[in-house]
Amino acid sequence: MGNGVKAATAHLPEDAEPARHSPVSKKGDRHDVLSSLLSGALAGALAKTAVAPLDRTKIIFQVSSKRFSAKEAFRLLYFTYLNEGFFSLWRGNSATMVRVVPYAAIQFSAHEEYKRVLGHYYGFYGEALPPWPRLLAGALAGTTAASLTYPLDLVRARMAVTPKEMYSNIFHVFIRISREEGLQTLYHGFTPTLLGVIPYAGLSFFTYETLKSLHREYSGHRQPYPFERMIFGACAGIIGQSASYPLDVVRRRMQTAGVTGYPRTSIVRTMVTIVREEGAVRGLYKGLSMNWLKGPIAVGISFTTFDLMQILLKRLQG
Repeated sequence: MGNGVKAATAHLPEDAEPARHSPVSKKGDRHDVLSSLLSGALAGALAKTAVAPLDRTKIIFQVSSKRFSAKEAFRLLYFTYLNEGFFSLWRGNSATMVRVVPYAAIQFSAHEEYKRVLGHYYGFYGEALPPWPRLLAGALAGTTAASLTYPLDLVRARMAVTPKEMYSNIFHVFIRISREEGLQTLYHGFTPTLLGVIPYAGLSFFTYETLKSLHREYSGHRQPYPFERMIFGACAGIIGQSASYPLDVVRRRMQTAGVTGYPRTSIVRTMVTIVREEGAVRGLYKGLSMNWLKGPIAVGISFTTFDLMQILLKRLQG
């Protein structure tokens, strides 16, 4: 019987799992959730730290009326380094870590759970999900993580575009916003975030999972090599971020309205203002070329780290 079970599960893809019903399996489920949380947290931290200077530069352009170009972006990086020092390029990264560690942990763990639930619902026990449920699992995971961690994203954006004298640390940002602008400000810009994260997370996870599935099908290898995972993640990052980028610009403009001089308005009015003052393409896609540089790197590192950590933790548990 033991050999029969092994034979029945030997052909399963790496992201599949057999049905579990015993008390022992419930303990295994808890281990799976904890390993997903840990792997996701590490994946997010490494990815965001690697691209933090580029991310800060992109945000500064997004929330201003300055015209973006690669030359101007690298000039900003250079003068920031000269005037404020090397580590100023990572200003706001502590706030990023406070946000991205729980965000990535929740997103990856939620994605694994949504895949399992949708697999059971659609009857794909122990098999890779078909396209539509795969897309839905990614969108639901991103929505869950964004909803639970949004105030930390707003704080991080504020720290990225303000001088050190304005906000001394993360707690100072929360205190000043609450006192001067009201607690509701902590969720200002949440709607465009939610509208943007659905295509971003949905397409990112969908692309990565689809490329892994195609790799298994055509290469005959159960596991992609790390550099192949990086390539799959880079493709996922390009597609996901390109699809949701205009809403990312609107979100940043709304998040920083209180400190950049722009009026606090709705999504539609913010978008209309950007288009009227800067143009549809130059305004709503400002900094996208930098995102094509940093996005694939960050998403590639994130997905690869998560997968390799999952493999390592499962081997240690085994």
